[in-house]
Amino acid sequence: MSNRIDQLFAGKRKGVLNIYCTAGFPELNDTLPVMKALQQYGTDIIELGMPFSDPLADGPVIQDSSTRAISNGMSLRVLFEQLKNFREQVHVPVLLMGYLNPVLLYGIENFCKKCAEVGVDGVILPDLPMDEYESEYRPVFEKYGLHLVFLVTPETSEERIRKIDSVSKGFIYAVSSSSTTGTDKDMGHQQAYFEKLEALKLKNPVLIGFGIKDKATFDAATVHSNGGVIGTAFIRAIEKATNLDSAIQQFIAGVK
Repeated sequence: MSNRIDQLFAGKRKGVLNIYCTAGFPELNDTLPVMKALQQYGTDIIELGMPFSDPLADGPVIQDSSTRAISNGMSLRVLFEQLKNFREQVHVPVLLMGYLNPVLLYGIENFCKKCAEVGVDGVILPDLPMDEYESEYRPVFEKYGLHLVFLVTPETSEERIRKIDSVSKGFIYAVSSSSTTGTDKDMGHQQAYFEKLEALKLKNPVLIGFGIKDKATFDAATVHSNGGVIGTAFIRAIEKATNLDSAIQQFIAGVK
């Protein structure tokens, strides 16, 4: 069976909405209800954050959500328990996003096997060097049908972007700036970078992330790419929500 991410992009090439949410946030058992609501209200891809105590690429909002999820009792073991039968209810592509350390502690093979068992489609590990992935881990990810998604930034050279494109599967995550997530960036300033990526005619679809928070920024990001990733703005929308379902519905309606 082909990967759900590939199936999605085979049928939809523009305006793909990927929303990041932290597993076990706002409360430990909110993981599945949040995912179900995201799917119901029109999210194309769900990026599920694996909480980690030292998330380097994340801004304060996502860091705080991670800290809160950990204090709620979230761990990889708990997460896989929560995801055990999620495919009975959630059919959109799901990626796990996190950092290498907890995955190494869990065991790369164990981790990939678990992902395949529960129905996860891909993984984003910003601190896993591409060379290390190629030389050590690629066969394991491929054995379990998992796509590993790499990030590129405005500073990434064309040569490296092409190399990442040749190694990547699923899509390429184009970070709109070299800062952490949640930074307020004017998308207009990044248009040249987005245009450059589009002109490269990469084999993988490109999703743009960091700084997308509403319809205007989502539309700006998707002019030259296949879609956008929203994280910080979504976490803000649900962190104090009295009704998760309606907060998620409102948020997505505000983007679409």
